[in-house]
Amino acid sequence: MTTTDETQATRPAGRPRSARAEKAIIDATLDLISESSGLGELSIEAIAARAGVGKTTIYRRWSNKEDLLVDALAALKAPLPTLAGRSLREDLVACAEVFLRETRNARSRCVMNIAMNEAERHPRLVQRIHQATIAPRRAVLTALLERGVATGELRADLNVPIALASLIGTVVWYVRGFEPGHEDLPEGAAEQVVDHLLVGLVPR
Repeated sequence: MTTTDETQATRPAGRPRSARAEKAIIDATLDLISESSGLGELSIEAIAARAGVGKTTIYRRWSNKEDLLVDALAALKAPLPTLAGRSLREDLVACAEVFLRETRNARSRCVMNIAMNEAERHPRLVQRIHQATIAPRRAVLTALLERGVATGELRADLNVPIALASLIGTVVWYVRGFEPGHEDLPEGAAEQVVDHLLVGLVPR
């Protein structure tokens, strides 16, 4: 017969178990988002079943589905790397490398797909997702481009929002031009994208 001391000695610590459950819930949510055609199809029941947990486990961490979706999608967006600040080109390449990797990942594409396709049906949720995942990066890139204008590395008359859209849009369309299942981008892809864009952004 197992003693109380033996049971306590072999029982996993509560916090690691909680962390495992939270990761399983986040992973299940992202998997279901990737597989579904819209956020409205997702349910706490489906997420709990995929994660192998009870609904109460989810509700102990998130008060509703919307909070869970925001946290799950925010988890896809790692912070941008620390920018060296030695040159605009170097910092843009570092950012472009992150965007290229993420655009190749089916899960990471969920954020952009939702932002473009779900705004009318779920405006409040999409706004929260935007603030948690897109707005912080937009702020970093805007500051980077504005720095480039101030240092003379970019044109004085640069339209920063258009330049920002050009960078992100080029990365997305460049990556989607590859055949499905083709995982390897050409060597130096980030440098090539940035160098081509800079032709139109640098002082004439």
